[in-house]
Amino acid sequence: MDKQKKRRVDVDDTSTWIQYKRRLCNGCRALCCTMPVEATLADLVRMGVITAFEAGEPVKILTRKLKKDGMVERYSTKNKVFALVRFANNDCLYLEPESRKCGIYEKRPDTCRNYPIVGPRPGFCPFEEQ
Repeated sequence: MDKQKKRRVDVDDTSTWIQYKRRLCNGCRALCCTMPVEATLADLVRMGVITAFEAGEPVKILTRKLKKDGMVERYSTKNKVFALVRFANNDCLYLEPESRKCGIYEKRPDTCRNYPIVGPRPGFCPFEEQ
């Protein structure tokens, strides 16, 4: 059996994840960016998706507008977060397809900023080499 056999990662199966180390991000395919991304109103303002003035609009109206603009999939009234749109391959809207890097890294939502400390398996990530 080939020892160099490429490890297969399943984003939905956290048992295939490995312990997170910051240096892993440089050569990763960014599989974490294929998981659903939640964003708060403050995140959306920081990201430049909405203005601070728009953040004061009724959530129903704002959600309808953001869905129409192709920015969010839905709003959770329970958690008060928006789910950002993902492409058919599950890539985040802001994931650059060629580089596999975040296009809004400095303005990314708190969900992304706190990953993998917070997530399906804290301290682990679905690392897979490019």
